[in-house]
Amino acid sequence: MHDTTPMQDTAVPVTRAPRVVRNARRLRVPAVTAAVAAVAVAAAPVAASAPASGSSAGPPTDRDGECRQGQFCVWSGEDYGGERISFSLRNTNPESCAALPDAAEGIAFANRIDRHVTVYQDRHCATEGDFSTYPGPGTFVPRSPYVVRAVKIWD
Repeated sequence: MHDTTPMQDTAVPVTRAPRVVRNARRLRVPAVTAAVAAVAVAAAPVAASAPASGSSAGPPTDRDGECRQGQFCVWSGEDYGGERISFSLRNTNPESCAALPDAAEGIAFANRIDRHVTVYQDRHCATEGDFSTYPGPGTFVPRSPYVVRAVKIWD
């Protein structure tokens, strides 16, 4: 004998697109699967750009004596290698263009200041070249999409 009681709405039919999750109590398996897939896709470029095992490249930390809390640091090499130049509110005025000294060029950087920082391809912070703003603190970019020649710390 077959049970004729209606099934509770626990599965999404194949013909219907998964619902947008608006309430955590209404979370369904397809939404969880889509969320896990989105995280995996977003993490793939990070994993692909991660250094090979045995490499010491990684976000600079206080323990390493590299880029300290309250600093914005730029390195001349990928993966935080080469010469390091540090900016902080002690040596840089907010909202002023600060060119890297001695015609230096940055390839990697870390924002450990509690303010947004814009990095510029142009040494005079002109917006004709590439520029991007990174939130702080805790933004680490081991390979910049363009050469950094100046920065601006926002108030």
